[in-house]
Amino acid sequence: MITTDQRAHYDQHGWLLLDNLLELEVDELQHEVDAVASWRDDGEWLHHYEMTDFGRKLARTENFTPFSHALRALLCDGAISAIASELLGEPALLYKEKINYKLVGGAGFAPHQDKPAYPFVDSVLSVMVAVDDATVENGCLDIVSGWHHELLAQDERGCLHPDVVASLDWQPTELRAGQTLFFHALTPHRSSANHSTRDRRALYPTYNGQSEGDLRDAYYEAKRLAFDAPAASDRVRLSLIGDFEGRPA
Repeated sequence: MITTDQRAHYDQHGWLLLDNLLELEVDELQHEVDAVASWRDDGEWLHHYEMTDFGRKLARTENFTPFSHALRALLCDGAISAIASELLGEPALLYKEKINYKLVGGAGFAPHQDKPAYPFVDSVLSVMVAVDDATVENGCLDIVSGWHHELLAQDERGCLHPDVVASLDWQPTELRAGQTLFFHALTPHRSSANHSTRDRRALYPTYNGQSEGDLRDAYYEAKRLAFDAPAASDRVRLSLIGDFEGRPA
């Protein structure tokens, strides 16, 4: 599914951006994400909200693939999971999935590596599928190349320590709707708030290798238990680390 040069780019930089991996049209993907966003709040999926300057808005939906045939097929049965398998070096299993909406006025994410938020697993791959164009104005990812071989120093939130952040070369990574970005779970990344007049939604499936087992149910069980505990922050809890900068709704 990927060329030798593409594999070398991922190994060197810790990320790989690819086109034409979707088995549906971009407008079909956008329609399906709209449908997920309209689901009620008391289902088995997880909706998370934030307060913005424009009111209460949806920030994230998780655990949606059991209830969306189109998104389950996209993330579990097609080219995205096949390339994830190549990059992991073994068949890839879906570890977790989320839609980050980052609607107009939505908050950004502090500099972090994904790995501290992923219990039970050693080898893990993060993926971003752009549902809308991701631009500097609406809070695209900033990525650091070549720093995906070790866990860097963290702060009390599980995000990167300010001294580490200041030492790294952060590069904005804009995506067109329908493009797919694969990045190592140790690749440092961050994103700013959406200061534009257009929403910036993205799918984020995460995969682990088959040799470590099917860990999806264990992850969501651990997350629900963690979120049942009282929050110790004035920010919205979206993750098992404190990377999200949004205000509670």
